[in-house]
Amino acid sequence: MSVKNGLVQLENLTSMENLSVDEVMGLIKRASAFKAGKADFALDEQTFASNIFFENSTRTHHSFHIAERKLGLDVLEFDAQASSISKGETLYDTVLTLDALGVDICVIRSGVEHYYEELVNSDNIHCAIVNGGDGSGQHPSQCLLDLMTIYEEFGKFEGLKIAISGDLTHSRVAKSNMMMLQKLGARLYFTGPAAWYSEEFDDYGHYANLDRILPELDVHMLLRVQHERHDSGESFSKEGYHTHFGLTQERAKMLKPTAIIMHPAPVNRDVEIADSLVESPQSRIVQQMSNGVYTRMAILEAILAGKKAK
Repeated sequence: MSVKNGLVQLENLTSMENLSVDEVMGLIKRASAFKAGKADFALDEQTFASNIFFENSTRTHHSFHIAERKLGLDVLEFDAQASSISKGETLYDTVLTLDALGVDICVIRSGVEHYYEELVNSDNIHCAIVNGGDGSGQHPSQCLLDLMTIYEEFGKFEGLKIAISGDLTHSRVAKSNMMMLQKLGARLYFTGPAAWYSEEFDDYGHYANLDRILPELDVHMLLRVQHERHDSGESFSKEGYHTHFGLTQERAKMLKPTAIIMHPAPVNRDVEIADSLVESPQSRIVQQMSNGVYTRMAILEAILAGKKAK
């Protein structure tokens, strides 16, 4: 991985841990150039991408598809239910097959953490792997679009006060964002139910009382309550969660006028955030979704540049 002539070159994108600050800033600036219509890009040859999603997705899946089409890639859509996965084929053998057929890039979402390690370490798989989310592990493209959104607003990361709030333990978004935001110089706070906080977050920020820190924040980043990753027997009250941990209308009044509200979506309205705040002037939730296309264009371009440089 490197940056040459202002363009990032990547072999794969599996985790934010593998990216340098220069690479992150290069991807953000390239995404901004795509958004502004100032990025020149042309494929040298026919290129195939396949989006392999084993968990439901609207934003990430379709965002990658649109990004691929905007760049001129041929998209081989993958239906897990209609594939040999339903016959017991492993993910490794599926990717091995697609690679043999000529697919250049596989964007994969799996409920298995670190699924990508077997793929990128194989001598027989040559297509690039882009992690679209692995269980409760990492979500690098979401992290990068979040960083782009923050950078558009403030033009910096150093010294910003950012709270990541909600279902921390189960959130790959929280884990990806905290790593890079700390590296970029932001000051991080974590809020939400104490049962959903663990010591792994201590190295990146500290657990705080939401009501005490709200007036200081530049960014309030909310997380979806991921019911699908919780014990089915765990009791949960939407109203109780919203009252104690959500961004209510009353809490939003405590934010600075310059502070922004973020959420990776899908949003549980009136749970993590009051329905009226989702599209409010301080919300950047819709902007995040739009930025996802341009960020993923920059990622795919970097992957293609990395393949070309081999």
